[in-house]
Amino acid sequence: MNTASRVELAAVEKRFGDAIAVAGVSAVIPAASYCCILGPSGCGKTTTLRMIAGHEEPTDGDIMIGDTVVNGMPPARRGTAMMFQSYALFPHLTCLDNVAFSLRLKGMGKAERRKIAAERLGFVEMGAYGERMPAQLSGGQQQRVALARALVTNPQVLLLDEPLSALDPFLRIRMREELRRLQRDVGITFIHVTHSQAEAMALSDLVIVMNAGRIEQAGPPRDVFENPATTFVAQFIGGHNVLMGDDLKALGLPAAAEAISVRSDAVAIASATNDGAAEDGMARATGEVAAVEYQGAQVKVRLALAGGTGMTALLPDREFFQSPFEAGDAVVARWRHADAKPLKQSTAFAEEAYS
Repeated sequence: MNTASRVELAAVEKRFGDAIAVAGVSAVIPAASYCCILGPSGCGKTTTLRMIAGHEEPTDGDIMIGDTVVNGMPPARRGTAMMFQSYALFPHLTCLDNVAFSLRLKGMGKAERRKIAAERLGFVEMGAYGERMPAQLSGGQQQRVALARALVTNPQVLLLDEPLSALDPFLRIRMREELRRLQRDVGITFIHVTHSQAEAMALSDLVIVMNAGRIEQAGPPRDVFENPATTFVAQFIGGHNVLMGDDLKALGLPAAAEAISVRSDAVAIASATNDGAAEDGMARATGEVAAVEYQGAQVKVRLALAGGTGMTALLPDREFFQSPFEAGDAVVARWRHADAKPLKQSTAFAEEAYS
């Protein structure tokens, strides 16, 4: 395999007519890292990936792979390979010939290209399926063949466009483990576009959260989850309660920031009839249980607090069932002031964006 390359985006912009798809994004993706670009449909993540690949050219700004500015360079010369969401396997070719196809285009002899293709199929544990047609494979097996085909040219950067979205939930979890293992084994840079928060948290060394063509936050997944920078990140990543101006006033909390986030698993609840004394360092709000959702290892309790403010508490199942609640129960919610993280408003802009 080739050595991995660092990827840098410097004020990269992409316009389609008057519409902005990507609005001046800058990021550095370290060599040999697994980066997930995360965001909702229409946020610009796939357009960004296609610009790195060379399938779209930036309207402004520079893209560097290693020490080379690749603007205007054809995809085949960038040292990248792309795995598409649909896998795009040729239905009339065997798995082996699908993997060997790009080597055939480079003029490599049949025996040599089939030998290399067989090695790559073996690497993704599909060596026994080389003579099968794509239609004879499961979705997970097709994905492995597509990965082998992407890796056969020894790229420095592998680009993956929603590679797990077509799989059922059980297989998706298994395949993301395989992707992480493969990335470590081949030692190259992976850039993976996804709209799944769980996928990004599980896979990435670096997560880049995009919204409406801009980067809202970038960092290690744990840092992004524990310290979301904006209201959008906290809401999109999930697992956070976001309280803004009117909510803070309704709960009688000091408005020291534009907004705050409180992780759902940091919220404790107790029956209003058994509420203890106020504690230093703790915020307190009264309300009632709006809904209860059992999730196995934890129970999600949705609360309607003062002034209609909504909050969610995630409680360990054993803790919940020691003192269970039902919809309509009067409760008190508590969380430590230290667990309330200040947020900035989202940097999203109003112009139309594309994915």
